[in-house]
Order: sequence, then C-alpha cells, then structure tokens
Amino acid sequence: MENGQNGLCMCKRNRVVLTDLMKEIGDNHLAGSEETPLRADAFLLSSEQKINRIAGLFGQVMETLGLDLNDDSLSGTPLRVAKMYVEEVFGGLDPANKPDVTLFDNKYRYDQMLVEKDITVYSHCEHHFVPIYGKAHVAYISSGKVIGLSKLNRLVDYYARRPQVQERLTVQIGRALQQILDTENVAIVIDAKHLCVASRGIRDTHSATVTSYYGGKFNNSNVKEEFLRYAGMTTDY
Repeated sequence: MENGQNGLCMCKRNRVVLTDLMKEIGDNHLAGSEETPLRADAFLLSSEQKINRIAGLFGQVMETLGLDLNDDSLSGTPLRVAKMYVEEVFGGLDPANKPDVTLFDNKYRYDQMLVEKDITVYSHCEHHFVPIYGKAHVAYISSGKVIGLSKLNRLVDYYARRPQVQERLTVQIGRALQQILDTENVAIVIDAKHLCVASRGIRDTHSATVTSYYGGKFNNSNVKEEFLRYAGMTTDY
C-alpha cells in the first residue's frame, strides 16, 4: 500500500512539474540543437510496428475526445493517421529515406552561382504537429562538382519531412549541401507560414517566417545580394 501511495505522489509531482514547465514555455518556439532530437532506440521498431502502435494510441486519443470509432467515417482514421505519420509526413526521420545524390564533374567550368528557387517546403511544427508550408531558395557555387537539380528539391523535402522548427530545417539543409558538394559556398532562404500561428493562438493568417543560411562566398554582401535578387525574380511561365 505504501509503495502505491508513493507512486501516486510521484505521479502527481510529475504532473505539477510538467504543468509548471508548460506554463513557463507557453507558446514559445524553442529550437534546440541543429540535430533532430531522436532517442537512441528510434529505429528498433519496424515501420509496420510503429504504424500499429501509433494507430492504437491515436485511437485512444480519439476516444478520449469522445469520438465514436464505430462510425464508418471514423473507424479507419487511426490507421490512416499512423500510416501518414510513418510513411509520409515524418518519413524524413528514417535515414534510409535520405535521397541518393550523384555528383557530376563541372565540365562546363561554370563558376557562377546556381540557384534553385521556389522549392516547395511542407513540414510540421514540432511544438503542435501542425503544418509549416512555403518555399525554399537554394544556391551554391561549384568547387568542381555539380548536383542534379531534382536532388536539391529532394534534399529539402527529406529534411522537411520531420517534426521541425524552421531554423533547424534551414541549417540542416545548408550543412548537408556543404558536405555533399564539398564546398562552403551554399545559401538557403526559407519563406514559410506556420499553422501553429495561423490556425490557433494568435490566429494571424498573414504573417510569414523567413530564415537564412549563408556559407563561404555568400557571406560577401555583393554575392548575397545577387542571390536574393534571383530568389525574388518572378519566373512564372
């Protein structure tokens, strides 16, 4: 009986600590390290096992909200959500999904910046698990190798398919490109809207968030301004 009471007291204390922590954090968006915070055992379960576990847990969430899972429209929702989480919107958590990147010799001797603009960004805020959507503009100056254009889009998409904060997403894309291309000369700008701001809390549907990452020559003001001019060009054909 004594052990049960101790456990109950500990549980209550934990709830108090968690409540106090949530009051302190509030709606603040805290960005931790540049690495996505994963547990050491993150990949012990197979995708199928994760889907089955999430489906069961999400079903409990729906039942707690008072929803009737016997209804035809709702009965398949837990499994659909679980598959969406594991196979789609959070697929970037699995390193096996990182795109294979093939580099080519810069035979054209192109020594100016290459800009891939208006890359679709669709991610999810790690604080409320609601969408972040917008555009990424990516540029690099070759150090002797070039990358297939679609791989830039795929790399952005890979890092976006995680619970994210925009600052971390920007840095992850920039650091990955520097490593892949073996050059510091990389620039990233992401312009995005956050539904945690637009659909809840302050409900501001007009504001957007812009983040940037500049390496090497892109820290030169002239080079940076040239990149931003290209990123701002209207290219609808």
